[in-house]
Amino acid sequence: MKTHRFIGNFNIKPGDLRIGDPELFNQIKSVLKLKIGEKIILGDGRMNEGLAEIKELGRDFIGVEIGGINTNINEPSRHIILCCSILKRENFELVVQKATEAGVKEIIPIITERTVKLNIRPDRLEKIIKEAAEQSGRGIVPILRDPVNFVDATGGVNRNGINIIFDMSGEIFGNWKLEIGNYPLGVWIGPEGGWTDKELERARVENFKIFNLGKLTLRAETAAIIGTYLIVHNFSVAL
Repeated sequence: MKTHRFIGNFNIKPGDLRIGDPELFNQIKSVLKLKIGEKIILGDGRMNEGLAEIKELGRDFIGVEIGGINTNINEPSRHIILCCSILKRENFELVVQKATEAGVKEIIPIITERTVKLNIRPDRLEKIIKEAAEQSGRGIVPILRDPVNFVDATGGVNRNGINIIFDMSGEIFGNWKLEIGNYPLGVWIGPEGGWTDKELERARVENFKIFNLGKLTLRAETAAIIGTYLIVHNFSVAL
């Protein structure tokens, strides 16, 4: 039986805890219809977790008792930053959801020369990210950054040890060509229309590594999901 996980501003320590957050209260009581005696996992978003038993279902709160406390062991060790062009709403929502499940630590919406949609709904995206982090068993909730244009973004990535930009013009990606150490790494995904020659030249000037994900042309959201997963989990694309 699945034990549902919730990440929030919880004080994770043994003993009783009263949960009064309206959204979480509704999810536990009305959506999941959990009962007294059932157990849930509460995380504080800083890798601390506690196994809690539901003791009381109040009118507007849930009372739990936290027993065992542990440190989350599911969180990927690599600090991967997804820099993805803003896509059509449902496609970009899919990207942030699946990238969170794959294990990225940060998501930066990028505005490129061929970006069609310029606006995002941070509140909705943050909710999607949080739910994906809970569902996938993570110990943190990835950070959603403010949108930034491509030139400014490339100028602010010096803290990344390596930046990988995916484009059909690059070499096929393989870990035998690239040592990925324990430092932040940027994964760059272009818009539906692809990167422009000017943007790729900018990437070369900034010493980005340009790779492709095979001979087939992937949709932007597909490339974002596959590319981040391969890098987070240290896989290679077969030739």
